[in-house]
Amino acid sequence: LNESIKADHGFNIDSRAIRDLVEVMSSYDNNARRQYLQFITGSPRLPVGGFRGLNPPLTVVRKPHEAPLRPDDYLPSVMTCVNYLKLPEYSSREVMKKKLEIAIKEGVGSFHLS
Repeated sequence: LNESIKADHGFNIDSRAIRDLVEVMSSYDNNARRQYLQFITGSPRLPVGGFRGLNPPLTVVRKPHEAPLRPDDYLPSVMTCVNYLKLPEYSSREVMKKKLEIAIKEGVGSFHLS
């Protein structure tokens, strides 16, 4: 999974947020994995080859925040057509997991420009 994520714009593959994301993704059961995939790619299934088969690759970037708000005040957002996840630099893995769950559930069937 680590090898199939492209970290960019504020993150690198060794960033705590990327490590936490991999842990969160690894903890999902089959149903949660389908929902997560639908959220980030627009499809509940991976192509042949799994995450490595995504074209373009899954890219995770740091979502900036504006004072007085903190990263924990934001939900992650995506650009599904390019498999692009904009992830705030959350204070903990638990916060990240909760925010991802909210975004996944609230984002089902909706389309927004960010």
